Amino acid sequence: MSKRKPEIKIQNIVASVSLNQKIDLQEIVEKFPQTEYNPSVFPGLVFRLKKPKTATLIFGTGKMVCTGAKSEKESRSAVAKVVKELRNQGIQIMEKPVVTIQNIVASAALGGEIDLESLVYKLDRIMYEPEQFPGAVYRMDELQVVFLIFSAGKLVCVGAKKEEQVFEAVDRIQKLLEEKDLIYYPD
Repeated sequence: MSKRKPEIKIQNIVASVSLNQKIDLQEIVEKFPQTEYNPSVFPGLVFRLKKPKTATLIFGTGKMVCTGAKSEKESRSAVAKVVKELRNQGIQIMEKPVVTIQNIVASAALGGEIDLESLVYKLDRIMYEPEQFPGAVYRMDELQVVFLIFSAGKLVCVGAKKEEQVFEAVDRIQKLLEEKDLIYYPD
């Protein structure tokens, strides 16, 4: 059991969505003037929601990317809301959208100081170049996530596909740091 319980916060979830049909983006722009669409700059249309606060990119291919959600549930809810709003304005969407979580970005505070200099010698799969970046980059292959580790005991975890994966990865890295005497908790 770790000496401290980490504070973990999901910062962003990126979900890809397939509607399995082509979408007329110009029709969406006409019915939703608040959307952002400039095909000469970017081929997708930006559809923003206030609640949950997300941005969904919609492409003519019927693919979408939803960002900004703070949970998997919120991400799926945002996609459902966008599809419902489109349907309510007469835009034909035949099938239920297929949502796939692509990436979860989370932050964590471990509550202790981390010895980044020693980290390089005691862990494999680590990169630390303080002249380039103030944190160390650690790849955790078993869970296919990458951590940015900072001396103040803060972490950023990227690459998870499920929220549980984030919690498990943070738990594992905290235990590893404790086992290797790389984290120091104030009394």
